[in-house]
Amino acid sequence: MSQITKMALAASLKKMLATKPLDKITVIDIVEDCGVNRQTFYYHFKDIYDLVEWIYTIEAAKAIGNKRTYDTWQEGFLHIFQYVFENKTFVSNTYHSLSREHLERYLYDETYDLLISVVEEKAAGIPVNQDDKRFIANFYKYAFTGLMLEWIRTGMKEDPSLIIERLSILIHGDIAKTLEKFRTDR
Repeated sequence: MSQITKMALAASLKKMLATKPLDKITVIDIVEDCGVNRQTFYYHFKDIYDLVEWIYTIEAAKAIGNKRTYDTWQEGFLHIFQYVFENKTFVSNTYHSLSREHLERYLYDETYDLLISVVEEKAAGIPVNQDDKRFIANFYKYAFTGLMLEWIRTGMKEDPSLIIERLSILIHGDIAKTLEKFRTDR
């Protein structure tokens, strides 16, 4: 029942974002639209920004799925782009509001999770310490997320598959080469 209520609150917020900016929506607006009381909202979330963060977190798992390998990272990243595009109003309103940090955190977290899986896979059999693996994943995370944030900022006009294709060309083989440079047995 708890998940159903959270999903209903999320649906109400998303519906309202189609007609007004996030900073103009109140908890009262959401609960009235959802047909619950304020106490129910605060039982699940501390504020609207907490709800926004929950939406990104819960929907991220669905967006990326199991596309976290070297052979499937492009598909996983494309799924993030598709999620953002399919939720354009929600994302745009979040991006242009005070809760932009929730969108950025979502993108950074999902991109890092995707990339650390790829780095770990490519590091199999190569002696590289965990701090260096995290550093490599973080480096690519900032580049990938920066591209996506710019895509959002400019209105999501470019085809995401073209962005992924260019990224793939740019980094093809680079993760493995980078891991070799960080070997601990030299």
